[in-house]
Amino acid sequence: MQTRFTLPQSSIPTHWYNLLADFPEPMAPPLHPGTHQPISAADMTAIFPENLVAQEMTAERYVEIPEEVRDAYALWRPTPLLRAVRLEKLLDTPAHIYYKYEGSSPVGSHKPNTAVPQAYYNREAGTKHLATETGAGQWGSSLAFACRFFGLDCTVYMVKVSHEQKPYRRLMMQAYGATVFASPSDQTQYGQKVQAEDPNCPGSLGIAISEAIEHTVTHPATKYSLGSVLNHVCLHQTVIGQESIKQLEEAGEEPDIVIGCAGGGSNFAGIAFPYLQKKIVEKKPYRIIAVEPASCPSLTQGELRYDSGDTAGMTPLMLMYTLGHDFMPPKIHAGGLRYHGMAPAVSHAYKLGLIEARAYQQTAVFEAAVLFARSEGIIPAPESAHAVRAVIDEAVKAREEGHKKVILFNMSGHGMLDLTAYDAYLTGNLQDE
Repeated sequence: MQTRFTLPQSSIPTHWYNLLADFPEPMAPPLHPGTHQPISAADMTAIFPENLVAQEMTAERYVEIPEEVRDAYALWRPTPLLRAVRLEKLLDTPAHIYYKYEGSSPVGSHKPNTAVPQAYYNREAGTKHLATETGAGQWGSSLAFACRFFGLDCTVYMVKVSHEQKPYRRLMMQAYGATVFASPSDQTQYGQKVQAEDPNCPGSLGIAISEAIEHTVTHPATKYSLGSVLNHVCLHQTVIGQESIKQLEEAGEEPDIVIGCAGGGSNFAGIAFPYLQKKIVEKKPYRIIAVEPASCPSLTQGELRYDSGDTAGMTPLMLMYTLGHDFMPPKIHAGGLRYHGMAPAVSHAYKLGLIEARAYQQTAVFEAAVLFARSEGIIPAPESAHAVRAVIDEAVKAREEGHKKVILFNMSGHGMLDLTAYDAYLTGNLQDE
C-alpha cells in the first residue's frame, strides 16, 4: 500500500488562492487605530511595502507567484502527503488519515511559505531591514532564513517565555544572521514600559508585535513582517491546501474532514482555504475544523469585534474573534498558538458557519502527540499536536459509529526543537492552564 504521495517540482502552484474572492458575504475592512475609519493603502505603507499592501487589500481570486519565489519554494515544495496507516491500525478505525507534512522545509515548519515571498517583495521594494516578532520561534527562524536568501537584515523580538523554553530556535535565527531579543526587551520604549510595570512578565505575541512595530518606525529603510493573521500571509500559505488536493486525487480519495491547528490562523488557512473554496463554490460537504488551545481560545470563547493586533494598539483595528489585545496567555508550550486574536479571514469563515472550532488542554494534546510519534515516527510540534488530538478523536468517533471517514490534517512542523515540552509531559510535570 502506498502511504506517501508526492508531486514533481513542476507542480508547485503557480498562483496563491485568495478566499476573499469567494466569501458569500464580504469581510469588514480594517480600521485606522486613530480615526477608526477604514484604513487606506497609504496608511499601511508606514510599516509594509506597497506591493504587500496591494496583496493585503486585493479581491483577486488568484495571485501569481513570482518565478524567483517558486525557485526558492523548490528547496522543499511540493511537501509530501502521507497516510498514517500505523495510527489507523493502532486506533482500530475505519477512517483513512492523511497528513500534509510541512516539517520538511529547511526550518521545519510551514512558515517559510510566507517568509520567502515577504522577503522577496520587500527586497523588490527597496527595504534593507525587516523587523518581526515570534512566539515559539518557527516564524522568526523562517524570516531569518528568507532574509538571508534575499540579502536583508533581520531583527526578531521573541516572546520571553519561548526565548527561555526554546533556546535552539533562537540559535537557529542567529545562525541565519538575525539579531534576536527576548520580549519584553530594553530595546524599545514599549518594552521598557512593560518591564517597569512587571519585571517578571513572560511576554506575549501582542507585546512582541508592539516592539517590532516600534523598531520599524524608528529605524530607516525598515519594514515590519508578520507571520500570521493578515490576508496576504494566509494567501501565501494556500500552497499547502492546493498541493494536498492534487495529492489526494492521486490517492483516489476526497476528505470528509479537514483539520488544522489555529493560533493566529496562517497554519489553518494554508490547509483549509482551498477546501473552503470547494465548499463554497462546488457545495462540497466538508467539515473543516480549527483547533486551538483551551488556555488561549479566541474562536471558542472570544468575542467577534474590532480589536488591535498588538498590545500597545499600534496596528490597524481588525474585526476578529479576540480575547482582548491586553490578554496575557498562560505559559503553554505551543508558543505559536499564544495569540489573543484570530485572523480576520478565519474569523469571517467561522462567523458564516463555514468552519468549526474546538479547544483542548495541553496534557490531552501531548498525549495525542506521543501516540502519533510512537505509531508514525514523527514527533509533532506542540502546535501541530493540537490538530493530531482532534484527528484521533474524529477517528475514534468513526470507529464507534462504524463509518469510514477520510481525515486530512496539516502537520505544520516537527517537534525536534520542542523536546523540553515532551520532557515535561513524559516526566509528569506538564500542567494544564
